[in-house]
Amino acid sequence: MARARIQFSCTACGAISPKWAGQCPECGAWNTLEETVAPAAVSAAARGPRGQYAGDGGARALAEVELGAEPRYATGIGELDRVLGGGLVPGGVVLLGGDPGIGKSTLLLQTMAQLARDGGALYVTGEESLRQVAMRASRLELPTDGLQVAAETCVETVLALAERERPRVLVVDSIQTIFTEQLQSAPGSVAQVRESAALLVRHAKRSGMALFLVGHVTKDGQLAGPRVLEHMVDTVLYFESDGGSRFRLLRAVKNRFGAANELGVFAMDDAGLREVRNPSAIFLSRHEEAVCGSVVMVTREGSRPLLVELQSLVAETPLSNPRRVAVGLDQNRLSMLLAVLHRHGGVFTADQDVYINVVGGVRISETASDLPVLLAALSSLRDRPVPQHTVAFGEVGLAGEIRPVPNGEERLREAVKHGFRRAIVPAKNAPRGRAAVSGLDVVPVRRLADAIQAAFDV
Repeated sequence: MARARIQFSCTACGAISPKWAGQCPECGAWNTLEETVAPAAVSAAARGPRGQYAGDGGARALAEVELGAEPRYATGIGELDRVLGGGLVPGGVVLLGGDPGIGKSTLLLQTMAQLARDGGALYVTGEESLRQVAMRASRLELPTDGLQVAAETCVETVLALAERERPRVLVVDSIQTIFTEQLQSAPGSVAQVRESAALLVRHAKRSGMALFLVGHVTKDGQLAGPRVLEHMVDTVLYFESDGGSRFRLLRAVKNRFGAANELGVFAMDDAGLREVRNPSAIFLSRHEEAVCGSVVMVTREGSRPLLVELQSLVAETPLSNPRRVAVGLDQNRLSMLLAVLHRHGGVFTADQDVYINVVGGVRISETASDLPVLLAALSSLRDRPVPQHTVAFGEVGLAGEIRPVPNGEERLREAVKHGFRRAIVPAKNAPRGRAAVSGLDVVPVRRLADAIQAAFDV
């Protein structure tokens, strides 16, 4: 294969240069020239089937595009299928990122072992030898019949192997180890990652092969490499874990074929990653008696309602500036909520340190946590527990009003499943008539003062 023509493009102004230089000759920016492959003309025969994928050459009326039930491949792992939106889509590209050692390779090896039962599964590793992959499969006691493996880092060789084997699903672990012979830079560089991923994605779209790419992350937890990598793929998944915990959270931050922010929960043990079908149970402490500073809320991750325990510790501070520490929540929002509590609840906390923790390492980004946060802080401050078997959720406005949150009835039904008998919720989230949830005493509140009274004056 003839070597492609190399050029250097400026990331600041887009100017093209035939050779690298420290300063862009057009805009004068320093260290912005990156190695790229010069675009080549693509023949019509090399393009995919007309009307299926981008780059098919020609415009069509949208009403003429044929629609059909898109088949999906069930991975055999329910939590992964949930996060993917129901399974793998032919031609779909999934990018999986996470910290080192969190279980990315283990999850994909378990997935491919399940998919290999129907044939057409190819696992390409650029970080391990075939012996190491076989040792892991043996330790996890995985069925390996039908699973093809290869240790390769050249993307042209990987594509040739995929053309010969024609797998339904291909795993490349990881994209940072893959390089293309068309570029001279080292594997893992921005240009290599971008061009290698583009070649793999193009092949997946043309052939209808589902593709998994494993990506490294930086110390900030973001996927390493160019940001365009996340735009090129259909689904971006992040593997998360609280330090020292055996539980793993698989979160979708982008999904063209399902709901974003969907959450899957796994537990790591000697047999690999095991699904947690009732994740609410791992986030609840289930104290034998009511505990001061503890409130249970119903949050929502994707399409799944979860019961999560919020714990608060409010203590007198010796400092002139009291501390506001939130683990699993937005710290700025905590400061704002405490100001609302002072203005509309009559509770002064300017001389107190306030600590809020979400049990289980979950991070909550929705506003439904506002009311539970304030109730937990007030419970710790007054040394009075919120009654047992009580849940709460709701957004607190700056005027002291309790605002509704989406999917209130689903949250209430989830609370009943776990034995809760009382719920403090926004008035507009309270079910009415036939929508009432049996076995649950719903207390609707409109103002923060009403919520405080409902929680402690019982």
